Amino acid sequence: MRSWSAPEVPSLPDTGLPRAADPLRLHDTGTGGVRPTEPGATARMYVCGITPYDATHLGHANTYLAFDLVNRVWRDLGHRVHYVQNATDVDDPLLERAEQIGEDWRALAEREIQLFRDDMTALRILPPDQYVGAVEAIPMIVQMVEKLRAKDATYEVDGDVYFPVAADPGFGEVSGLDRAAMAPLFAERGGDPGRPGKRDPLDALLWMARRPGEPGWDSPFGVGRPGWHVECSAISVEYLGMAFDVEGGGSDLAFPHHEMGAAHAQVATGERPHAKAYVHAGMVGLDGEKMSKSRGNLVFVSRLREEGTDPMAIRLALLARHYRADWEWTPAQLEAAEARLARWRAAAALPSGPPAEPVAGDVRSALAADLDAPAALAAVDSWAERALAEGGGPDAEAPARIRAAADALLGVAL
Repeated sequence: MRSWSAPEVPSLPDTGLPRAADPLRLHDTGTGGVRPTEPGATARMYVCGITPYDATHLGHANTYLAFDLVNRVWRDLGHRVHYVQNATDVDDPLLERAEQIGEDWRALAEREIQLFRDDMTALRILPPDQYVGAVEAIPMIVQMVEKLRAKDATYEVDGDVYFPVAADPGFGEVSGLDRAAMAPLFAERGGDPGRPGKRDPLDALLWMARRPGEPGWDSPFGVGRPGWHVECSAISVEYLGMAFDVEGGGSDLAFPHHEMGAAHAQVATGERPHAKAYVHAGMVGLDGEKMSKSRGNLVFVSRLREEGTDPMAIRLALLARHYRADWEWTPAQLEAAEARLARWRAAAALPSGPPAEPVAGDVRSALAADLDAPAALAAVDSWAERALAEGGGPDAEAPARIRAAADALLGVAL
């Protein structure tokens, strides 16, 4: 599956924050604390993608923007970034929506994936090196299930293949949850804890036998399709190997998705950990509830763009909240972002301005501290306000340097 077009990312002069002295620190859900990332020359990141039946709402955009900042900070620190993302282009929600609207599920998936690509391009989200659909990943998914079966880490219920969570002695380390907390989340987020015949209510589906009227693929376990969690396990291991630096997604993926995915990969390979850190973005709400497809309370990036909203204003509205925060979207936030964008552009268009180097240093420091984007925005705000108040400043190179810093570090084109 093809990715989307990459924006040019300007290189910044090595001024302000000394890069080697301040590595990127991120909150790891498993340990519950903020700790340094320690990638090698190549930083490796996997971010779970969309199920393409209704893309792209602001909750999606908030998540992918957070990991776009991770990508940009690592690049600024001198790392090459190997970034992989999936798209779950066959799954129950997609098939159900296709049936509801009377459309072929493949056509629905392709249309929504293209819309997602367009939105990511407009928002200047750096694309993954590999953008992989579940359908094209079926051979590698089958291979992982075969490895689990060879280790006696599968069993069948009416032709469906399950993973016993007891096979992973570290089960629970990713989300940090105990079984009492896991049980209701498993039922709420796609699990089937009450299915008769399962050894443990938390055991996860690896391969679903074909149902009437649904697509299926040949496998050693019969004709069927993959479970959700093993999809990301197989893709991430195939392209990144084990112990990659960050696995990311929204906070609703910590359990069961990332917990199960890690367990599948660790048992199949015999290695640990699947990822060194599990990083999760907060939920965006609307009208008092989490913005989600199932609830239908969505604000779409494409609709805002169609109404004439500058994508950079959307980006700034999302950056105004810390990536781990849960928050509520309101039109006033977009209005504030549009005003901020206008101020920044007016200041960056001046022939001169206050020195830019301290601003670049402050932005770097803020982002290195668990992606404190609001503090980074405040640093640029301060420079812009001073430049506008003084009608410029002593440094003729400052506006161009601010434009480069805003673009390279925050992804905001001025």
